[in-house]
Amino acid sequence: MPKSARPRKRSIKLGPRFQRAFQFAAQMHSGQTRKASTIPYIAHLMGVASLVLEAGGDEDLAIAALLHDVVEDCGGAPILKEVRRRFGKRVAEVVDGCTDAYEIPKPPWRERKESYIHRLKKESADTRLVSAADKLNNVRSILSDYRAVGESVWSRFNGGREGTLWYYRTLRDEFRRDKANRITRDLELAVNELELLTGQFRATSDPNALIAHGS
Repeated sequence: MPKSARPRKRSIKLGPRFQRAFQFAAQMHSGQTRKASTIPYIAHLMGVASLVLEAGGDEDLAIAALLHDVVEDCGGAPILKEVRRRFGKRVAEVVDGCTDAYEIPKPPWRERKESYIHRLKKESADTRLVSAADKLNNVRSILSDYRAVGESVWSRFNGGREGTLWYYRTLRDEFRRDKANRITRDLELAVNELELLTGQFRATSDPNALIAHGS
């Protein structure tokens, strides 16, 4: 029997704006690395942009993914104005929505994360997609590091073991409100796996998550 035709996906074109965004991100984050590693921070930004594109995001969202940490880590509000000038209003709005602090020093960790989660509830679908991709990339990194070094991984995080698990568990639950997409599904699985590895898995009201874990 002939194979059924698959629907054609919309082609996503990345042009000079994306290239300029990559160069800008690499310049702004130059010298920065992932937590307790020698991995250049740009690797995380590339990973988030890749997830956004694989989920069907367009060039604006891929650019926002590359720049999602530039305000928080590289200069605050003046940098957001520069992002808007270079890449437009839509990109700047998503970057703004992904930023949990503008001031230096940053507010206390728990206060900052609670405020971010509260804001996220009101953010656009564009912002929530990029944010979910960011969190998925982060959780996958934590999983990889946990398998390598075990419980000592938590010393790298301001929230420690319990705070970090609380944060990603709460985000997983928040993103369940969105229309299902590959990022939110994979985030659900990744957070559940992290809970299982640490002995912190909690029952969920989402039957798909239970099925995925063979419950």
